[in-house]
Amino acid sequence: MERVHSVPQETYTAFSNSIHSKVLEKNIPIDGTIELTQRCNLKCVQCYCCHDPSKRELSYDEICRILDEIAEAGCLWLLITGGEPLLRPDFLDIYMYAKKKGFLITLFTNATLVTPEILDHLSKYPPFSIEVSVYGATKEIYEKITGVTGSFESCMAGIKLILDRKLPLKLKTMAMALNHHEVSQMKEWSEGMGIEFRFDAMLHPKLTGLKDPWDVRLSPEDAVALDGSDQKKLDAWREVCKHPWEPSQNGRLFTCGAGKNSFHIDPYGYLRPCDMMRTFSYDLRKHSFREAWVEMCSAVSVEKAPGDYKCRGCKMTFICNQCPGWGFLENGDIYSISENMCDVAQLRARKFGAGSGNTKGGMSNEEEILSKAQR
Repeated sequence: MERVHSVPQETYTAFSNSIHSKVLEKNIPIDGTIELTQRCNLKCVQCYCCHDPSKRELSYDEICRILDEIAEAGCLWLLITGGEPLLRPDFLDIYMYAKKKGFLITLFTNATLVTPEILDHLSKYPPFSIEVSVYGATKEIYEKITGVTGSFESCMAGIKLILDRKLPLKLKTMAMALNHHEVSQMKEWSEGMGIEFRFDAMLHPKLTGLKDPWDVRLSPEDAVALDGSDQKKLDAWREVCKHPWEPSQNGRLFTCGAGKNSFHIDPYGYLRPCDMMRTFSYDLRKHSFREAWVEMCSAVSVEKAPGDYKCRGCKMTFICNQCPGWGFLENGDIYSISENMCDVAQLRARKFGAGSGNTKGGMSNEEEILSKAQR
């Protein structure tokens, strides 16, 4: 009699949650990001990257050594990004080396430089996901944001090539004053092709601290209204508001996984907790990843929120994206907060049903927020 074997299966979400729960308190760097370059062939008005031609990017050999070390340290999920990573002439060599290490690779690209040769390799050795940024449903708006004539057609052609190869594709956009009226069109177009689409309206300053992206940033009122106009986001925020959680009482400044289970490596070899943080910087050309990781974890873990930290005890933390990285980029101080982020959280709470939003942190009331949004 033939024996029938049953192989248990679980969803990717369950698998991911299980892995993350097991490493949560163990300082295992399971999620990593590596920027191959900060160069880009587009000139997007909202971009925070700042290519510095005086700095030398990591070489192929240096990147391979780092990939060896992060794999040994326990990294499983790896995001390859830029700038535009396809600008590296050795991109495919780097990708294939990372793939052979067993990482679950997500690739961020603007798709304008996608070629059949690149997709031949990606089809044979597919990434976990490819995420492409689109900035408008029309050529006029797209190129008003990217600043490059012909980029809309290049992006559309790249997306078609990716779809033709049946590679795992997701589309996204940064919602801003220039394109927010086309977000619904981008969503309909994407989902009409069976592609997941998301948008985000939270623009932060450039890595140099320059606030140019704020010239096109949506007001808190408009950002929350855009969330409310999308049924999927509206349902998600309402669900979140049904189950609010209390703010952490351990006094830690860093409440996310940055410098605990996740990390960021820039094109010049510096390890940091995340892409927004310019502090806690460790040179991987001079130190092994493990040495730098242990030192960074220690430094991040002892950082405590000061007594007057506005997020301490705030009841809106469950609906707010506030973090030390935002404070650093907006104010040059990890102990400060983004007032814009705070205002958005307050308006979200009121719009999506999280209560009055009165907080210990003394955040703005609704009238003050709306007044600022209209200025």
